[in-house]
Amino acid sequence: MKLLEGKTAIITGASRGIGKAIALFFAGEGCNIAFTDLFDDENMKKTVSEIESLGVKAKAYASDASNYEDTNNVVKQIADDFGRVDVLVNNAGITKDGALKRMTEEQWDAVIRINLKSVFNFTKAVQPVMWKQGEGSIINMSSVVGVSGNKNQANYSASKAGIIGLTKSVAKELGVRNIRCNAIAPGFILTEMTDVLPEEIKKQWAEAIPLRRGGQPEEVAKVTAFLASDLASYVSGQVINVCGAMNT
Repeated sequence: MKLLEGKTAIITGASRGIGKAIALFFAGEGCNIAFTDLFDDENMKKTVSEIESLGVKAKAYASDASNYEDTNNVVKQIADDFGRVDVLVNNAGITKDGALKRMTEEQWDAVIRINLKSVFNFTKAVQPVMWKQGEGSIINMSSVVGVSGNKNQANYSASKAGIIGLTKSVAKELGVRNIRCNAIAPGFILTEMTDVLPEEIKKQWAEAIPLRRGGQPEEVAKVTAFLASDLASYVSGQVINVCGAMNT
């Protein structure tokens, strides 16, 4: 039997990058996939086709994860379409990096709204569904910079640290209904976002990591699948670094 056979997951921001890797890995383990992204574009359509080719049900929803009303509506639609929600992966996020002395209010507000408020929105919306089921797993994508901070990323670090605090609180509040909540803190993961960096910068990053390389999105996906599965039935309120010992 596959690891996530018969389960249904919502994954936010899954048209590309880590979110897409999670969706494909989950699908390969028998999980039906509902995923959201901001735009109904070619990336979204391609991802649906790739997921469906793995023999599971898949449907994409154009939705603004930072909008409370929009999120409530899309979660209700997903629950109607799929019948249940076993797993929520809060993956949607952006960066607007810059030195604190030059950071604008817009840069701060946008990152906090999209990275942190979206986690609140989806967690709040999915709570009644999981509460009624008497089980569920919520997995929030934080970052090593949410654990340790990083220069020129005050807004991003604050949003990812906030996710950790929210994760621990949700785990304590919803555990009574067998709803688990954990966070993953990826390090330097090689995605479309890092592809645009100069090779010298990527080399410097790799040399600073004890495993001497950047991580693959699939390596984050594997840890996410563990937390989504019954293998992690007594794991809740935790933060798992996936960083090659970059942050210990």
